[in-house]
Amino acid sequence: MAKIFAIDDDEKILAFIKTALLREGHQVETFTHTKEVTPEKAKFADLMLLDVMMPEEDGFAYCQRIRNLVDCPILFVTAKAGESELIHGLGIGGDDYIRKPFAVSELRARVAAHLRRESRGHTHVLRCGNFSLDLTGKKLFHDSTEIALTKSEYLICAHLLESAGQVFSKTQLYEAVFGYDGSSEESVIVEHIKNVRAKLKEFKEDPIETIWGIGYRWRK
Repeated sequence: MAKIFAIDDDEKILAFIKTALLREGHQVETFTHTKEVTPEKAKFADLMLLDVMMPEEDGFAYCQRIRNLVDCPILFVTAKAGESELIHGLGIGGDDYIRKPFAVSELRARVAAHLRRESRGHTHVLRCGNFSLDLTGKKLFHDSTEIALTKSEYLICAHLLESAGQVFSKTQLYEAVFGYDGSSEESVIVEHIKNVRAKLKEFKEDPIETIWGIGYRWRK
């Protein structure tokens, strides 16, 4: 399952793309304007479908603006696909074109091919379900929304999410957050997890599971 962003000022095209790719098991977010997809937000996409002909900022300009900031494949979706446009689009960092109008089968095949070939990786971002862990910025996101965490809360979430499915005792989490020489009580971990759970429940999520008598784990 990949997270796919589709940007097009035609809402019918966006609905078509979303329906087609949701049925393939992907997560799809749609936008009608590039200003809705900031560089910070764009880096969470595994693949981007980008219309060329859009008002205010066209797809070429947007690609050129963010290409050095994101490393996912960018596929232009456009009726404007002459040789000069193709050369220009690929030259500024696009990976491929899908010409309008296109069939569901072509869209799915192109997306699948680029996801298979994608080997650049997103080592700075770890994903688990709807959650993304930005290891560089030390932030946790639900979809594209940042969750406000304290430093200790982030460290607990990071330790659990990085090894999703593995159970950690309070002692192990305490050492991961405060170190071996920490001066807090292990019970502080319980309080931190309560606070984290309260924040995550605002998104109707409860990924941290209590394994009674043992510890905690982040559900896969």
